[in-house]
Amino acid sequence: MLGGSFWVAFLRNAISTVLLLSFFLMLDRPRFSMKKTIWLYLVFGSSIIVFYSGWYLLAVESFVRYAAISTLFVIGVFCSLLSSEGIYLSLYKMALSFYMFSVCAFCGVDVARWAFDGNLWVDIFVRFLCLVVILCFTWFKFREQFLNGVDFLIQEMDLFSAVTLFVSVMLGAIMAYWPNLQGFSIFNMVRAFLILFMAGMLQYAILHLYIHLGQEHYYQAEKELLEVNERLLHQQMDLMRESEIEAARIRHDVRHHMLLIEEYAKKGEYKELIDYLEQYGADIESHKEKDICTNRAVNSILSAYAKKARGLKVEVHMDVKLADNLPVRDIDWIAVLANMFENAIHGCSASGLPKQEIDIHIAQKRNKVMIQCRNTCGRDVSFKKGLPQSDKGGGIGVSSIIKAVTNYEGETDFAVENGQFVTRILLNLSAKSS
Repeated sequence: MLGGSFWVAFLRNAISTVLLLSFFLMLDRPRFSMKKTIWLYLVFGSSIIVFYSGWYLLAVESFVRYAAISTLFVIGVFCSLLSSEGIYLSLYKMALSFYMFSVCAFCGVDVARWAFDGNLWVDIFVRFLCLVVILCFTWFKFREQFLNGVDFLIQEMDLFSAVTLFVSVMLGAIMAYWPNLQGFSIFNMVRAFLILFMAGMLQYAILHLYIHLGQEHYYQAEKELLEVNERLLHQQMDLMRESEIEAARIRHDVRHHMLLIEEYAKKGEYKELIDYLEQYGADIESHKEKDICTNRAVNSILSAYAKKARGLKVEVHMDVKLADNLPVRDIDWIAVLANMFENAIHGCSASGLPKQEIDIHIAQKRNKVMIQCRNTCGRDVSFKKGLPQSDKGGGIGVSSIIKAVTNYEGETDFAVENGQFVTRILLNLSAKSS
């Protein structure tokens, strides 16, 4: 700290506050609208600048010792409360903000000491220049990259990783900035520069590592979903082949029917002709495959898996009432229904019970779609954090269901009730159509 008048301290506080708040906001997804958030940031930032400038005026010594750390805590709490993201990510972004603040302070103080005999206005100018460079780099280069990968970062970040990143950034910032308060030397300046540089490069590398891990898990889930889709397409193709065979059989039989009808007509046996046509119509209706529901995607998925289940001697009962034009992607229907049905079939097969059945109920009420599947299961179903665990180490289906349901701000519930495995799913269609 190079000292100075109240207005010099006011300018320093303004630069530091603008840097901390602006950097955090650029990397944040706020809880409120952007307009309201900016107004709250402006009011809070102005109050902080006035308060800390008054603190400097009244007690310079305590301000020099505790201002930086207390600013981190106060601004950190404020920004976390206005953020819609978790505490782990807020901690990490606040640590990055403090790191940028330390870089700004280091450059301002040490450049002024090194080449300009501690000139206060050089310190102010260098800090302002650093502020502009950091915010421009963040807005034009780093912000989009960070926000595009923030969901992956959230998935991979836990308490241990958040604390580790926070502590490492804080130690790098404090170790670089703190010695310069005791006196200036070229050695301290070079050491601080190297510490800040290494801490920055380390955090950048770790950030990319977490984003890369999140992307790998995302692509793995997409790959698994495509495999489910491929299996469904194969089953649909099998159904089409069977339909073609049935159509060929019908065309072959039509000739015999036409000859018999012609014979009845020639002999004038109209009563026998009408009776025969009624029998023929009833026979056609009995072989006609009834649609499960009017929604084509849902009908195709449930039909394919119902055929597969019945082929394995599993009783299937379905009660589905859905509109046709719902704002749900076909790929999401596949992720939810195909995985749910396939897991139900596996549960029935693994139970080893003589009577195996699957009951599916799907209903729509306004903008909500409620799905419930009950299937026979064994007694050894295990759960971890409310999610069923596969004894074969898979569990792919459940994760795909949850991933698809989150696209609609929905909910999932898995339980075992009265010897049956129960899957309950709620989709909020208004979340997708809005």
